[in-house]
Amino acid sequence: MGNISYLLFICVAVPILLMLFVLEKKSKITVGYMLIGIISCLFISEINGFFLHFNDYDVYYVTTTITPITEEIIKALPVLYFAFLFSDKRETLISLSIATGIGFAVLENLMIFMNNVEQVNLLWAAVRGFSSGLMHGLCTAAIGIGLSFVHKKKKLFVCGTFALLIVAITYHAMYNTLIQSQYQVIGAILPMATYIPILLIMYGKKIFKKEKRA
Repeated sequence: MGNISYLLFICVAVPILLMLFVLEKKSKITVGYMLIGIISCLFISEINGFFLHFNDYDVYYVTTTITPITEEIIKALPVLYFAFLFSDKRETLISLSIATGIGFAVLENLMIFMNNVEQVNLLWAAVRGFSSGLMHGLCTAAIGIGLSFVHKKKKLFVCGTFALLIVAITYHAMYNTLIQSQYQVIGAILPMATYIPILLIMYGKKIFKKEKRA
């Protein structure tokens, strides 16, 4: 799977990289963070592969215990970097966080597809797209949203950032556990059930602000 991972990475990352040269600054940053998510996935696949192949851990243990920790920490680092050096504006951090998570999910889904190509079907693709893709985006977005509150508060920053990571890791671990159990339907629905209320709240706030200005 190692060589295939790099081939998939090149096929996905190179066109996105070339597209960056023609995008406007705001779009370039968002798409750039999606590319960072793709790179993060390739890096994490090597780390997770080490735990899987050199420590005699089974797939279930690695995916429910180790990967939620490694993946959420690595995905959070670019968002932390941006919040520290450039801006902690909430809307921007949400966009970049989701872009990072979705980029990660794109390559991860392709890797899993290639590893199980004879067993996958349309239902599998729909579940991976709507649930796994959203899950990665939501977990990283939770950290981005939280950072916009705690970034400039010295007393809260360290414990706040740690708490945000714990939330993301727990949600990720819960999803991975459910999706591999008899409750996999609940696991598949969980990200969408989380995403829709958040979307409605954000949309409602925008309408409220427009009406208030009017």
